[in-house]
Amino acid sequence: MDRRHFSLTALTALATLGTAACSGGSATEASDAGGTGAGRSAAEGSDGCGTTATGFPLQIENCESQLSFDAPPHRIMLLETAPVTTLDGLGALDLVIGRAGTFSPGYYSEELSARIEQIPALSEDVDAAGHLQISQELVIAQQPDLVLGLPDGITREGMRAAGAEVLVQNVFCAGTERASFEQLDEEIAVYGQILDRAEPAERLTTELHERIDAVTAAAQQNPSAARTAAVLYPSVGGGPLYAYGAASMVTAQLDALGLANVFEDTAERVFEVGAEPLLEADPDIVIVLHKGQSDGSEIAREMVASDRLSSLRAVTEQAMLPLLFNFCEPASPLVVDGLERIHTWLAEQEPAA
Repeated sequence: MDRRHFSLTALTALATLGTAACSGGSATEASDAGGTGAGRSAAEGSDGCGTTATGFPLQIENCESQLSFDAPPHRIMLLETAPVTTLDGLGALDLVIGRAGTFSPGYYSEELSARIEQIPALSEDVDAAGHLQISQELVIAQQPDLVLGLPDGITREGMRAAGAEVLVQNVFCAGTERASFEQLDEEIAVYGQILDRAEPAERLTTELHERIDAVTAAAQQNPSAARTAAVLYPSVGGGPLYAYGAASMVTAQLDALGLANVFEDTAERVFEVGAEPLLEADPDIVIVLHKGQSDGSEIAREMVASDRLSSLRAVTEQAMLPLLFNFCEPASPLVVDGLERIHTWLAEQEPAA
């Protein structure tokens, strides 16, 4: 069986999926429906728009927690930025009733950015490490039935008591499995299952793998002179420097490009790193992740200065690529955009023939 369809088939076996979830209905109508859990829209598997969704009630395992849905959610709260393109790819972005965090226009087309701007923003407060700061009470007040993301101060138990399940990206859990694009397949399949949009999920996965395969084939045909890479996230204001290991999606990207992650022997997804291990590894290229509104070049310069990394080969040879965080982490269609961007940048680094 084709690896890209394995996860979709396995998840579909858990429940028979059919009709698409309703994206209509006002916030007032949704709140008037009453009830608890993700079944606020109605009872017995109704999708809240007069049709019956198949495969419900539904139970999903997510980061050692079991989520229960009586019907497809139709009031989604975004507490992280990565799911935007997954929801958009499934035709479900109009189910989002509120967002919190920094949704940089650098990720999206002008049309998609305009649609995101129309979604009410509750908070753009993030700390130096890029973590969202928001109160659970504010989230509960929006009466969601599905919350995407689990920042500090938000608990599954608290949200479930208020009638909402919390879905967390699996890559953020404590697993140490080497990352692959199958994790992207699984994430999309889960969203398709919960939102009763299995067919759009399969189509989206197929489209993304066509792009992944194209980059992989091009990288094999014209390999870059670079052989190793490190992917780093510097805290704003001179705090800890973080590196990404085997369990991070950056490893899947580097594998596709024929590059070795210098920290692939570290099982963790992300960990604090000092200057000495970096200088010892001396990667050919460095990718600097950031969540800023600028192009990230200033953040990269500050990282080099504050962490005494000026002697790195990637620094002296100007082989550093600042990249918005969600282009590499976590698993979403944006990591395919990121893969293409890294590949294009690598090609631009090669000397002219």
